[in-house]
Amino acid sequence: MFENEEFDLEDIDLEELDPEGYFKEKEKQQQKNEKLLQEFRDWLQGKGLTDKTVKKHVENIDFYINEYLTYYEVQGPEEDVYEIASFLGDWFVRKAMWASKTAIKDYCAGFKKFYKFLEEKGMITEEDYKELLSIIKERKSDWLQIVSRYDDPAADIEDVWDF
Repeated sequence: MFENEEFDLEDIDLEELDPEGYFKEKEKQQQKNEKLLQEFRDWLQGKGLTDKTVKKHVENIDFYINEYLTYYEVQGPEEDVYEIASFLGDWFVRKAMWASKTAIKDYCAGFKKFYKFLEEKGMITEEDYKELLSIIKERKSDWLQIVSRYDDPAADIEDVWDF
């Protein structure tokens, strides 16, 4: 197809490939997210967390808001606290090579802090924050079982998602 032709990404017409503007919308959301992540980093540091812990939480939330929340359609992190259940119970386990019990626990801790930060900023309601805490409390053991079964070579992949 491109034999003996020089191919330049700048020659691609994104309007033609993306008539609904997904990529522009995603880029716009990711720019908002960068500002939000910096504010979150500052907020965590203000809480006295170690640099290592701050880095871990920011990296995890970055992956969630810039990869998962823009994967199927572009969403802001304040739009739906229920998304964490689909993320930790399915998408993260299948898409992230580093998915593990420890990673699930780290994400749960990070989500609690991030959504508390969003609540304090007025981006979500207290009810949304309480709902997030409830989701984590009720579903965390399921997510840990899913990642264990997914990583078990003896497990039938059909049984991984069966609850």
